Amino acid sequence: MFFIDTVEVPGLGNRSYLAGGPDAAVAVDPPRDIDRVIAAAARRGVRISHVVETHLHNDYVTGGLELARVTGAAYLVPAGARVAYERVPVGEGDSVEVDEGLTLRALATPGHTPHHTAYVLEDEGRVVGVFTGGSLLIGSVGRPDLVEPGLTHELAHAQHASAHRLAAELPDEAAVLPTHGFGSFCSSGHAHAGDGGSTIGQERATNEALVAEDADAFVAALLAGLDDVPAYYAHMGPANAAGPAPVDLTPPALADAAEIAERLAAGEWVVDLRSRTAFAQGHVAGSFNFEAAGQLATYLAWLIPWGRPVTLLAESARQLADAQRELVRVGIDRPAAAATGAPEAWVREGEPLRTFRRAAFAELPVEGAVVLDVRRGSERAQGHIAGSLHIPLHQLRGRLAEIPAAATVWVHCAGGMRAGIAASLLDAAGREVVAVDDGFDAARAAGLVAVAPERAESLRCTDAVLLDVREAEEWAEGHAAGAVHAPLSALAAGKPLPEAARGRPVVVICRSGKRSRQAAVLLASRGADVVDVTGGMHAWAEAGLPVA
Repeated sequence: MFFIDTVEVPGLGNRSYLAGGPDAAVAVDPPRDIDRVIAAAARRGVRISHVVETHLHNDYVTGGLELARVTGAAYLVPAGARVAYERVPVGEGDSVEVDEGLTLRALATPGHTPHHTAYVLEDEGRVVGVFTGGSLLIGSVGRPDLVEPGLTHELAHAQHASAHRLAAELPDEAAVLPTHGFGSFCSSGHAHAGDGGSTIGQERATNEALVAEDADAFVAALLAGLDDVPAYYAHMGPANAAGPAPVDLTPPALADAAEIAERLAAGEWVVDLRSRTAFAQGHVAGSFNFEAAGQLATYLAWLIPWGRPVTLLAESARQLADAQRELVRVGIDRPAAAATGAPEAWVREGEPLRTFRRAAFAELPVEGAVVLDVRRGSERAQGHIAGSLHIPLHQLRGRLAEIPAAATVWVHCAGGMRAGIAASLLDAAGREVVAVDDGFDAARAAGLVAVAPERAESLRCTDAVLLDVREAEEWAEGHAAGAVHAPLSALAAGKPLPEAARGRPVVVICRSGKRSRQAAVLLASRGADVVDVTGGMHAWAEAGLPVA
């Protein structure tokens, strides 16, 4: 009998695995905090005989080298990976026996990296699973642009070929066991983040790389859909190639209020790990809020100047310890200092705590507000608040000058967590800020969401109706082909929607975008599913879309 245990690394959107038989097991792509893998082996009562890497990871620091050293296991690394330590180089077709009758066979699967290798797990000669690392993910594939820009196009084609090779050579019932794709920025396309597993047969039927037979079309779509790469990724590959040092998870030195103030004055980062709700209610001036319960490691490592000392403020020793564990996975090894308890103890006597307001989308002023959208570009393309300023969170610190200085800034994301980070950055810079702590669906329900003309046209190609709310003489001068006419003046007077627009999603358009926003808010209040078109008919015509 064999087993396959999953070691979740949810903060990074990754998984590691422990697979074995009655006596021995192999650890696949282990996280840097190796005690979790050792504990998993102890629960099974097995020794770790092998540690394998599918590739040199770009999104986290591996625990593979240290795990092999501690356990005495053989450390298998793809032969094409250039590393500064001794390991067992693995190439196409190499096979090792993990336990009696249980073998691991290497399959070259370049794409995510040039040297990427998948490992096929066979029990008594029967294929039971494949550890696909950053190659074939659940629903998609790993991104091919993390190694070298000049190689991206070549690696994207290789990724397509590797996915098809796995599907062609492995049986339908083989379990697909990727490292990435559960929220990791190493994934591309629409990798699924659910807890359920998958098989080669399921992926053959649904995976976007396998459904797309035409390699050129797949590569074009893959590259067009890639988001920005977290800045800290640049440091992960070199760390893994050099050989990561053992981690130290002992508690950091405790800092009092005076030391916290000194560290802030020195330009160090003081990071408050409490919830965004608690932070807004009272925090140390100049501190930043990265919730311990959110994607702490990803966003802190992405935003902090690399190597800058960081002091952690936590509500409890447990929250502090969990945060340390998260951060060592991305190379932030030792906090400079820490404090636990309540924020009143983190400021010197007589110093007030800072606060800022939290709000819902329904409270957003319809006119005159400075609205800051800190989502990624791919999210904004699906719909945005009309008239909002767009600065992705990871660019915010370098672009503060673009935000009007005298205004209160209403900052939002998709759910509230990134808005909380952004609000803390703005607050630390002395700006008046309101954190919109709400789901973006609420903005749509309030009629606040706008889309670009191209997105409006794609919605119309589904079930939505394009509703022109200009007056009759404007409509007569030219309108979007296939649009339905319903003047804003008539709608405001209480007239119902035209028959063709009832019971369907509505995309509202006017001349420049002002009236369409008013109409969207009005129709949303009546229960319509509605968005409006940014820039109105001016933008529609400039986009080259059909006009009658």
